[in-house]
Amino acid sequence: MPENTDKAVAPVVDNVLEVDDLCVSFFTEEGEVKAVNGVSFEVGRGRCMAIVGESGSGKSVTAYSIMRLIQSPGKIVGGKIRVFPHGQPVIDVAQLRDKDPLLYHVRGGLVSMIFQEPMTALSPVHTVGNQICEAILLHREVTPAEAKNQAVQMLTRVGIPNPEARMRQYPYEFSGGMRQRVVIAMALVCKPVLLIADEPTTALDVTIQAQILTLIRELQQELGTSVLFITHDIGVVAQIADDVAVMYRGRIVERGTVRQVIKKPLHPYTKGLLGAIPGLAAPGTRLPTIESVLAGRDISRPMPLLTAPDGRLVALSDTEIQEQFTPAIP
Repeated sequence: MPENTDKAVAPVVDNVLEVDDLCVSFFTEEGEVKAVNGVSFEVGRGRCMAIVGESGSGKSVTAYSIMRLIQSPGKIVGGKIRVFPHGQPVIDVAQLRDKDPLLYHVRGGLVSMIFQEPMTALSPVHTVGNQICEAILLHREVTPAEAKNQAVQMLTRVGIPNPEARMRQYPYEFSGGMRQRVVIAMALVCKPVLLIADEPTTALDVTIQAQILTLIRELQQELGTSVLFITHDIGVVAQIADDVAVMYRGRIVERGTVRQVIKKPLHPYTKGLLGAIPGLAAPGTRLPTIESVLAGRDISRPMPLLTAPDGRLVALSDTEIQEQFTPAIP
């Protein structure tokens, strides 16, 4: 008998990262501090997911958890962090031991990270070329000559002129923007499936910020690498991301496509972030802040994420969601 083809087949979602109910706590003398509390999201293959929120919302802790860089007194206390390599078994990073060889394969080989301040990622006593070549030799079976050639090619791709000579220089001989380009080259030279960018433009001036954002986006599209972009600036999100998750007090309060969240935010906190984007205030008035946009509304009570009519997830009640999708009566 022929097989029954009437059954609905669930679509296969091609993700490189799935974070499920992640919980991270810091255990201090005053007690447990829940920095990340039940965070879930996924990053699609070839897509850029942005996590946005003000300082202290848990964005960087989430990123460091994926890389297993949380140090004492912090600890991952629950959840799953699944990485999906090309043609390889799924890896739950949260379950790996601290000295597991597979963890070293994940860091730099499958998942790379760009930090806020490039000097924290670069050794001041080793040449730039030495550091990029070391990253290649750690994760790829190539000769030193081949590693050097790949390093020169990658420096060229990130826009560093005269890369052969620059390979012999030290980080202090580079400007801030050039150092960040070196860090990007080092992060992408092994072609990871996921690049985590933790506020990579914070320490740079405005003109260089735009160049770095454009570079990350171009390389992401060229190499097919997925990106998890961490930022407190929701204005940057529209320039670089496909999807966005808004974090507040260790939780995700709204998650959807950039068009959904930026064009029509549903959660009060998201509206506050958008309303507080720096701009020019009218004479005699003050620029809005998140607090002024919220207008005293208490949003500290945790609420479950519900699905809105347009498919996004938002931490509001069904009634509050429907009210925002009900057409206004003229």
